[in-house]
Amino acid sequence: PKDLEIEIFPEDFIIVRNEECQEICQVKLVGELVSIKRQSLGLFCEKLPLVIRKASAEDIEALRKNYQDEERALPIFQKSVEKYNLNMKLVSIHYQFDRKKLFFFYTSDGRVDFRELAKELASEFKTRIELRQIGVRDEAKKIGGVGTCGREYCCISFLSNFKRITTQLATEQNLLSSMGKLSGPCGKLKCCLSFEVE
Repeated sequence: PKDLEIEIFPEDFIIVRNEECQEICQVKLVGELVSIKRQSLGLFCEKLPLVIRKASAEDIEALRKNYQDEERALPIFQKSVEKYNLNMKLVSIHYQFDRKKLFFFYTSDGRVDFRELAKELASEFKTRIELRQIGVRDEAKKIGGVGTCGREYCCISFLSNFKRITTQLATEQNLLSSMGKLSGPCGKLKCCLSFEVE
């Protein structure tokens, strides 16, 4: 906001308000570069988080405690999943900065009835629990890594959304003879197959 009397620089940690919660974020870009980046991604008029303040030493310590509690939640979640015999693969855990909600991101082959699991987790952690099913491409984006090209996954470094990748794209580029090499670490066809289409 314009009335915020602090200077913010790349790599700074800041506290933001997003709808009804507070989160801690790290600044990546500032100034005119932000406008250029948003324009290149086709972003405009969406509701953005409100910057409250720069993160203090106490905020960083609270973040560290959240990370520790996320690690503590991992075996508890896995034990509960086994107890209810649910087909869920945990990808990541995230505590909201203000600790009003604890998120569990998972992948699964189908729909999962996790009502009893959610109740047990809420009782254990004394906060609101949100279980979110994500796709395998989202999983690769969250975990990160290096592709066969030797570079960081495209979905982490610059892709903002996932396009539908089909074998037709490989056919048009005469790549069908090497189909075994066309799958990414997520098990889906590589996103880069769409880069040469035009």
